Amino acid sequence: QKDLASNLPYSSKKVLITAGPTYEPIDPVRFIGNRSSGKMGYHLAMHAADMGAEVTLVMGVSNLLATHSNLKQINVNTAEEMYNKAKENFQDSDIAIFAAAVSDYKIKDVAKQKIKKDDNNWQIDLIKTTDILHRLSKEKNKNQFVVGFALETENEVVNAKEKLVKKNLDMIVLNSLNDKGAGFAADSNKITIIEKDNNIQEFELKHKQQVASDILNQIIKIL
Repeated sequence: QKDLASNLPYSSKKVLITAGPTYEPIDPVRFIGNRSSGKMGYHLAMHAADMGAEVTLVMGVSNLLATHSNLKQINVNTAEEMYNKAKENFQDSDIAIFAAAVSDYKIKDVAKQKIKKDDNNWQIDLIKTTDILHRLSKEKNKNQFVVGFALETENEVVNAKEKLVKKNLDMIVLNSLNDKGAGFAADSNKITIIEKDNNIQEFELKHKQQVASDILNQIIKIL
């Protein structure tokens, strides 16, 4: 079994994956979040483990549980919690795939008690969360391979290329909310992979399990 495992394409790799949404509390019962299901990151983690990788999955709010002998799942709620856990595991990783849909903003002053409804309009002050991908990619060493995701609704390729350069990535996975059958809650996804050398590959609409395979196969080809 050890000989078989050593022949797997990711057998010597440590892979960090972030997945799912973050929920930023307003008060003890309310939050700001998004519609991410965590499915894409879940399938990436499971498939990487099947391919021999030692996987750490930092999962936002989700009912998905990745169970595999090569995999450790860490559950978090907020962007700050996700950043801290990702940072703890980043330097030891050979490959880091940031597939989470992290909230860009959080509440400036979280109420300790449930906010009561009244007849007035309700205003909330928001402040920026830590840009996890940008912060950690600046700390990457020359042997690390870092992958980001871009969810776009317009000027998709241009915006994704800008993100790739700005955030010091080796590869970015673009998916668009304009593609029918793809997106947050769907089981399928339609992606375009853009590499650091500007090589672009478009893929057909596929189940997220197959999309995970395409992404991981492309990473190993580059490496």
